[in-house]
Amino acid sequence: HGMNAIVIIGGDDSNTNAAVLAEYMAAHNTGVQVIGAPKTIDGDLKNDDIEASFGFDTATKTYAELIGNIERDANSAKKYWHFIKVMGRSASHVALEAALQTQPNICLISEEVAAKKMSLSEIADYIADSVEKRAANGDNFGVAIIPEGVVEFVPEFSALIAEINELLAGSKADDFNALPTWKDKYEFIKNGLTKESFEVFDILPENIQQQLFLERDPHGNVQVSLIESEKLFSALVANKLKERREKGTYTGKFNPLHHFFGYEGRCAFPSNFDADYCYSLGYNAALLIQNGFTGYLSKIANLSKPAAEWVAGGMPITKMMNIERRHGEDKPVIKKALVELEGAPFKFFEANRDKWAEETCFLYPGAIQYYGPEEVCDLTTRTLALEQE
Repeated sequence: HGMNAIVIIGGDDSNTNAAVLAEYMAAHNTGVQVIGAPKTIDGDLKNDDIEASFGFDTATKTYAELIGNIERDANSAKKYWHFIKVMGRSASHVALEAALQTQPNICLISEEVAAKKMSLSEIADYIADSVEKRAANGDNFGVAIIPEGVVEFVPEFSALIAEINELLAGSKADDFNALPTWKDKYEFIKNGLTKESFEVFDILPENIQQQLFLERDPHGNVQVSLIESEKLFSALVANKLKERREKGTYTGKFNPLHHFFGYEGRCAFPSNFDADYCYSLGYNAALLIQNGFTGYLSKIANLSKPAAEWVAGGMPITKMMNIERRHGEDKPVIKKALVELEGAPFKFFEANRDKWAEETCFLYPGAIQYYGPEEVCDLTTRTLALEQE
């Protein structure tokens, strides 16, 4: 078709493919150059060279507006606990940024759950503690942010998922699906799981139990993204509060409401930051092509400063590669950048969350601004600002 260059826009998988394609094109002397550009809603394509992926700014500001609206309503009605799930399958950058912008009572960070090996019961107790303390102050309302993939980071839940995948492998899935009632299926599950995993399964609300046995992915595995984790945790918290009420330690009210903010954020009209950033990445990609580069990622640095002070450049995509085991083979892939528990954004959150959990410290960012003072309209994310302070 007469092409001499391809620009691949995407996250870790897309840019891994860009590197492989660049190698192939060069090895076969095709004359086709390949340049990558960093784009992912989850914000997990970043490192010492890539400060941010485009789209993260717009998405998190959109979520923060929605969460701020809910916080304002919660503070007005004073009778609901809102459990809000936000996008972020592996990394919790979106949840953390939304929390930094809105200061909710609770925000779970999947990476911390994994590092501390927290159980579902421990997470439920952590949230219930906030509910109880706020109720003691007369505040029977609150907001909790839940990352989309947090349940996968709970060790006992991961073990349960692995056992369910094994339990329904091959023809056993047909045997399970042929059972006429949920009671029959429940017995099948009880007999097929280890005692430890069944105890985890048994504390789950019935609707969540059934979600674990919904349609499998192409590899026959549980589709964890279909699990309504916001409803799971509110149900577990309700059980904890019921136990505390029976012991006389809790006398408040708990009325949960549920939300999932996903596609609303990644289809939003872009922020000024993202518009400038995308223009710069595209213009820079063209310059990299013009100067004969291939297998490089278009990069813009100094992003927390005004756009006039940004610095353009390029980096070999292979610089980001790690060897990982995929489908029984060692493959070069770009590793997802997870929330760093020693990083400045998480440390700021950690230093303030106990106060936020008990007091009402809500912030209401409002809609994305496009015209007016630069310090308002061109504001970067709190994550980027804290990382580059």
